[in-house]
Amino acid sequence: MTKRVAREFGDILARYRKALYCSLHTTAGYLEENHPNEHVEPLLGAFQSLFPPEADYQHDQLELRKELSEEERQCEPKNADSHLIFISAGMKNCVTYENRPDQPVYFIDLDGINGGECRSRRTTIVGFNDESAMQRLTMPVPVSKHPVDSINLKDARLGLCEQLNEQIKYLDITHGRIDIELPHDERNAGLTVNEYETLLMKHDFAEVLKNPFKYMAIKGKHALAAPKLIPGKTLDYAKYDLVHLFNELMDKMGVSETVIERLLSAFIRLPASHFLSMKRHISLFVSSDTDPLRGKDNGNALGKIVLGKYQSPILVQWDRAAHDIRNLNVTISKFK
Repeated sequence: MTKRVAREFGDILARYRKALYCSLHTTAGYLEENHPNEHVEPLLGAFQSLFPPEADYQHDQLELRKELSEEERQCEPKNADSHLIFISAGMKNCVTYENRPDQPVYFIDLDGINGGECRSRRTTIVGFNDESAMQRLTMPVPVSKHPVDSINLKDARLGLCEQLNEQIKYLDITHGRIDIELPHDERNAGLTVNEYETLLMKHDFAEVLKNPFKYMAIKGKHALAAPKLIPGKTLDYAKYDLVHLFNELMDKMGVSETVIERLLSAFIRLPASHFLSMKRHISLFVSSDTDPLRGKDNGNALGKIVLGKYQSPILVQWDRAAHDIRNLNVTISKFK
């Protein structure tokens, strides 16, 4: 994006110290600023191996998707793998970078092609010099008694987004950011922004939390050679394939064989929560623009949370919470 902006708009961002990048797509977004650029491709390649396309995802069984019309089923992409990679690799819809002309900022689209056609993606970039934390608060979120579960934080019954928009209005913010973070004592949970589709979040991703190697094993050549053995030996097949995956990944990253063996041994023993790169923090863009991606200003209107049509902030847990409540630390900031 750095080169794209310079090529099309010149030095328009040069006078700003920071830049916020926001995607309104659920399978296209950004990695955090501190992620080494040389590791981007091998990182995503590893998760693409874990979640291959067309691996028996319920999200891709369009006949089960009651929210889709018959017309929508004809063009809806089968992209559960892209959603799972986005969430598991810790990709974000909204990130803030120090504004450095020589630093690449990658806008990563995991779908790429749908039905032979390249998909069109848009992003918005906001330059700013400083920000002020206008309010900090802790918001309790009721969760279920199920150990593995996901909660749609945009659900109107929860009222979280409505409350935050009221605070934005009260604080007179036109452009800024909301940071939502799990406190240190909130364990076995993560945060993401993605599509809260029931089959995706309640089935496919729940299965990933129980066994992150399941879909790789189902599509792997060893599992396919003996499909009747899959139920009892899925994890064993996955472990076998994982050796080759780690060798390829570590070769690209220049890590020693000893480190490979140690990591491989640890990842096979640990639960999904230690293997996945889910984040404990998400950011939401606040803007007064009627169309933030096109920069159309809405006069003197106050800002509100900017989310795409299919985007929701989501709280995921892989173990029960104390008293079935999880707390979120929220910071509302105003750009200068």
